[in-house]
Amino acid sequence: MAAKSNLRNMALSLTLVCLVCSGLLGVVYAMTAEPIRKAEEAKVAASIARVLPESEAQPVQESINVDGVDYTYYRLPGAGYAIISTVGGFGGPLSVMVGISEDGIVVNSVVLSHSETPGLGAKCATDVDFIDQFKGWDPAEKRLVVRKDGGDVDAITASTITSRAYTKAIANAVVVYSKLTENE
Repeated sequence: MAAKSNLRNMALSLTLVCLVCSGLLGVVYAMTAEPIRKAEEAKVAASIARVLPESEAQPVQESINVDGVDYTYYRLPGAGYAIISTVGGFGGPLSVMVGISEDGIVVNSVVLSHSETPGLGAKCATDVDFIDQFKGWDPAEKRLVVRKDGGDVDAITASTITSRAYTKAIANAVVVYSKLTENE
């Protein structure tokens, strides 16, 4: 015999379905939390290895607030700092890890995440000429601003907004480095 369709039966059915789905979602979360954490740690370690010279020391994660913005950075004694800087790009947040040596020179940079337009702004993660121009960058000698705005950075063709954002992320990391080392 079929159950009578009324508000009480519908509410009970919906509640049962929600409980079962919530339970399944909880089980999936519990099963995937550790692999996701390990993958994130591996991504960070690989990024640090790309932006700073090889070192026997283990990176120490810390954070700092500069001008109301929280930055995460990794101190690698003897090698420098790997600073995560996130700015607004054309398509959304652009997160860059910037390696800065202990003497304040930009060693390298790598995009951690972005939402830029495929084929245009997304080149900020793959355009070797654009990325390599920041290697060995001495902020005391050159301006971290795109040429179009009077600086020394060559922008990606047809992606000036993304180029400005990437450059700003590096400039912000340099400011963070200055704050970290101003008392040394």
